Order: sequence, then C-alpha cells, then structure tokens
Amino acid sequence: MTDDAALLAAMLRESRRAVIFTGAGMSTESGIPDFRSPGGIWSRMQPIAFQDYLSDAAARRLSWQRRLEMEETWNTVAPNAGHRAVAELVMRGKASHVITQNIDGLHQQSGVPDEKLVELHGSTRYAKCLDCGTRLEIAGILGHFTAQGDAPDCAKCGGLVKTATISFGQPMPEDEMARAQAAVKACDLMLVLGSSLLVYPAAGFPLLAKRSGARLAILNREETPLDGFADLVINGEIGPTMGSVIAAIDAL
Repeated sequence: MTDDAALLAAMLRESRRAVIFTGAGMSTESGIPDFRSPGGIWSRMQPIAFQDYLSDAAARRLSWQRRLEMEETWNTVAPNAGHRAVAELVMRGKASHVITQNIDGLHQQSGVPDEKLVELHGSTRYAKCLDCGTRLEIAGILGHFTAQGDAPDCAKCGGLVKTATISFGQPMPEDEMARAQAAVKACDLMLVLGSSLLVYPAAGFPLLAKRSGARLAILNREETPLDGFADLVINGEIGPTMGSVIAAIDAL
C-alpha cells in the first residue's frame, strides 16, 4: 500500500458525504477506448454534431452504423476493480452520489443504484425519442437498423430516435445537471477518478466542490488542470489504487 492510498483512505474515512466524479480513465481499465486520446475513436472518425443528426438522414445512418459496430464491445465489457470499489463506497454510505461522464453503464452493472448515479453525458445502453422523451431499448433499434438501414421513428409520436447520449452541440440534461450541482454543493469530499477535467461544464464540478468547502482528491494517470486546487493528487491506475484504499479503510 502506498502512502497516497493511505492518505486517500483517511480522507474517505473522515468524510460523511463524499461525491465521486468519474471519467473515461475509469472505463479504459475495462477495455473501453478513450474517445479523446490519441488513437481513440475520435482521432479516427469525426464526431457527429447534434444539429447534423437532426437535419441530415445520412448523418443519422452513420451514427447508428457506428453504434452497431460498438455493440460487441458494449456486450462484452464488465466493471473493473475501480467500479467495484466505487460501488462499495456507495453501499457503505461513504459516497452520497456518483457523477459520471461515461456512457457505458458500468456503474449500474457494478451495483450503484440509479438514485445515487448522475450520468452527465447520458447512456449508450438505450435510446430516446428526441421529441417526447420515450425510452426505447437498444436491441430493437439495432435490429430495425440492420434490417432496414435506418433507425425507426418513435412509435408514440413519430419523432427522431437517438441513443441516449449527449452529442456535440446538444444541450446538457437539465435534470442531471441540477442533481449533480446539488450533490456537489452538499459534499464534504469530492473524489475525481480517471477524468482529464478538460470537458466543460462537467469539469467545473470539482471547483464548485472546493468553493463550497469540500476537500478535493484527484486520482488520474496523468496530470489535470485542477491538480493545483486539490488537497491530494495521485497519478496511478484506478483499480489497484482503489483496491488498496478500500483495504486501508477497513484497516483504520
């Protein structure tokens, strides 16, 4: 166990209402590629902007083709040690909420309840109608796309259907942003796991926590722009480090 892991364990042990904020680095340890890093998906293919999705049928077909190509990945990945450690902290009542930038659904699979989870960028595990908000299961949408070459329109209102993710140019979900803000303002410790803290407005939450009187701990493989504001910075792998942290909490 490293000294840093012991320090983080002590911070979590002293905390009464921690909030955990997770980014892509949490899920790369499950084999999910980081979209933004060199060699990631966005370095090989241009993201589809929300306005293009709305106005261009070819853009919508391309979006669904990419989603279909990722289906094997989404069906085979599983929560890693970091996800399990986060779920453990929630189960023990040490973390009030998990706020995530990830769209993979692995926090739910690891056992974090929906009411404790805030998905800022949505989820790729299901689709929604952009007009009436009806939820549609992804398997049916992909089956229709494979057979017809297009996603179906919403059976309820006829509106466009899209994966329940937030695309470039798409407004952030108001309810999720409000839930995240309330949780952050009430926390006494924010623990950042695997986020570069470059993507706003999500990356503003750690600073909001500090301004609201909370301590800030950052665990990421690389430096972040907010390291200078943190009470503790650890550069390392999330799964092994958080496994050590849970063991240290138990030993304290």
